Amino acid sequence: MNQARRSFTRPPALRPGATLAVVSPASTPKRDLVERGIAELESAGYRIKLGKYAFGGGPLYYAGTVEERVEDLHAAFADTSVDGIICTRGGWGSAELLPHLDARLIRANPKAFIGYSDHTSLEIWLQNEANLVTFYAPMVASDFAREGGVDLTSWRNTFEGVAEWSLGSVDGLRVLQPGVGDGNLLGGCISILTAGLGTAYASQLNGSVLFLEDIGTKPYQWDRMLLHLRYSGRLEDVQGIVFGDMEQCVPPEDQEQLERAIRHGLRGFVGPVAIGLRCGHVHGANRTLPLGVAVKLDLTEVGNPRLTFLESAVSR
Repeated sequence: MNQARRSFTRPPALRPGATLAVVSPASTPKRDLVERGIAELESAGYRIKLGKYAFGGGPLYYAGTVEERVEDLHAAFADTSVDGIICTRGGWGSAELLPHLDARLIRANPKAFIGYSDHTSLEIWLQNEANLVTFYAPMVASDFAREGGVDLTSWRNTFEGVAEWSLGSVDGLRVLQPGVGDGNLLGGCISILTAGLGTAYASQLNGSVLFLEDIGTKPYQWDRMLLHLRYSGRLEDVQGIVFGDMEQCVPPEDQEQLERAIRHGLRGFVGPVAIGLRCGHVHGANRTLPLGVAVKLDLTEVGNPRLTFLESAVSR
């Protein structure tokens, strides 16, 4: 049993009837996709409060200036009528906000923060500075706007507070290296995570089970970023690794080479390794992963890989 487990603050549950603030901390979303995603969330029973700058407008590809995007985030955390915060889309820009975030405000108002991809930098900051469980999970325009874009089982298990549940082969999970590991589930988009190394905003991965995924990333790039993680020392106490669905990284004919590159990049890593989890950049139903909660990765049976969440991700 891993003894290095951190204790994270769990935000309130998000059951039907909860109010979600919709924000755009990174790139400008398409209005029609946001509206379609909001309609889907409302049909699931959520109330929506749209951020002042949620539809963006620049400069460049950003959904507003740094000040505007920070204002929306701070307003969402401070608003007592808001139960959770969900992003419209990723893109690029979240990392710009990190020096301007108010840790005291956020620690005093813990709420679910929902997003993935570029928002990995925000999730790492929230874990480091507010000690907050975050959610690598479907977004408004990227997933709720797509037919079949959200896996409702993992969403409900996470946000309604199921105490113990699992993901397995039906969720795409396959064994690359057998074994068992346990710890806090951490990670996200590997290109954003590795870009933070050497900065004040780097992820602290000690004793974790690490989830890594990306989009448009070639085998040699996976190899390079895994080498970066190894050289940084961040993998030394990692208890297990789960890679995402690679279908949006390379075509089917290059999947075998990508797996060989991953094995090469992880040479010397002795913990369990799985691949194929349909979370983040996926074609089909996006799974929800609560980051910061205790998990067990059991890959002792090749035909029955299990990532088991050992505690509720929310407080009530």
